[in-house]
Amino acid sequence: MPSGKPSLTEGPIAKSLFIFSLPILFGNVLQSLNGSINSIWVGQFLGSQALAATSNANIIMFFLISAIFGFAMASVILIGQHLGAQQPYEAKKVVGTSTVFFLILSLIVAAVGLVFTHDILIWLNTPEDVQSMAVAYTRVIFAGVPFMFGYNLIMAVLRGSGDAKTPFYFLLLSAVIDIALNPLLILGLGPLPELGIAGSAYATFIAQSVSLVSLILYLYHKKYFLRITGSDLHLLRINWSIIKTLISKGVPMGLQMIVVSLSNLLLIHLINTYGSDAAAAYGAAMQISNYVQMPAMAIGGAVTSFAAQNIGAGKWDRVSRLTWTGVGFNIALTGILVLLLTWLDREALSLFLPAGSRALELGVHINAVTLWSFILFGIFNVIAGVVRSAGAVIIPLVITFTALLFIRIPLANYLGREYGFDAIWWSFPASFILGAVLNVLYYRYGGWKRARMAQSKNSS
Repeated sequence: MPSGKPSLTEGPIAKSLFIFSLPILFGNVLQSLNGSINSIWVGQFLGSQALAATSNANIIMFFLISAIFGFAMASVILIGQHLGAQQPYEAKKVVGTSTVFFLILSLIVAAVGLVFTHDILIWLNTPEDVQSMAVAYTRVIFAGVPFMFGYNLIMAVLRGSGDAKTPFYFLLLSAVIDIALNPLLILGLGPLPELGIAGSAYATFIAQSVSLVSLILYLYHKKYFLRITGSDLHLLRINWSIIKTLISKGVPMGLQMIVVSLSNLLLIHLINTYGSDAAAAYGAAMQISNYVQMPAMAIGGAVTSFAAQNIGAGKWDRVSRLTWTGVGFNIALTGILVLLLTWLDREALSLFLPAGSRALELGVHINAVTLWSFILFGIFNVIAGVVRSAGAVIIPLVITFTALLFIRIPLANYLGREYGFDAIWWSFPASFILGAVLNVLYYRYGGWKRARMAQSKNSS
């Protein structure tokens, strides 16, 4: 973007939203494929114990990503609102403070993680036979935290300013490097040392650092308008007004991801009581549903950036049209995926489960009940994205908490106890219906438009 002029407050909404959503969608798919391929490398070359060791590290990483997700989204919204209000200097102040904040936070997390890796893994009940491998892998992952946090911040800045393509290109670079280096460093091919499971972690570390440095160099080469130049060095400081906003708005958004994770953990705890076939069926079904959710996640992220700029510009008519355009896209894209996977359900599940197994039949039933309900999840997610872009973050968190922890989990336990395993899955559409209805009601009648996010032009 060559100037401070916002790019999302003008032009056709449907076309712009669709084009903006695609790189986010492809990025989500790419990250999932990257993780899956790396798991294949580790599992094939080092065995199931090594794969279990990486799984423990991935749990830690998910919680770290959940924590910074909220802060990154708060930065997206702040930057978007300032640009929509034609305040590029205020947006730069957010970039400067966010840079310092993310740097300090990442160094603290990395230091604590490196020192207490072993203790953290013991607290997670990591099996003794995989602890040494888990420590070797997780320590390297903690060392790469500053690069991971840095990339998430720059991605937030770019999306807030209306650029979703550039983050995808450098995410692609990172994935290619990561996938290529994994077998080389695990096995020590050619002149490279044989590092075993640590090699997989070093591959990720190298990929993230190269991608981040390349992205920064690219943005300065292109003279990106929100870059910090020599004359802007005074903006690299803690502006407590901005920090207060990042924390007060970011923490609830991060907690929302943690609520989703906790709901899934409680559901897994229930499913495990039905035996290994049930657990395997659920795991395979969730692999498929992860991809079904991706359009909703991408459109939800896109409407947040769009709505933030239009709210900053005071264009509430565009915000309304954007909301229902996003809902329509979600219904269409997720609906197409649901129809396709319903048609090819058994074939898709057979990628993960043996043909003719009891687990495969259970997985078919799970998908038959749950897949269509992710259309409702998309409505839930898109409307929540618009509401959050105004700075109203508490009610979406409360709705998520209510739908997933007060409805889904108790209902799943009740249905399983009274009607058996097959009935558990009706808790999915029930919770998503409630979440979608509550979000629509809050969007229609709530006071979210009165929420405040961006600081005034004269803020310190």
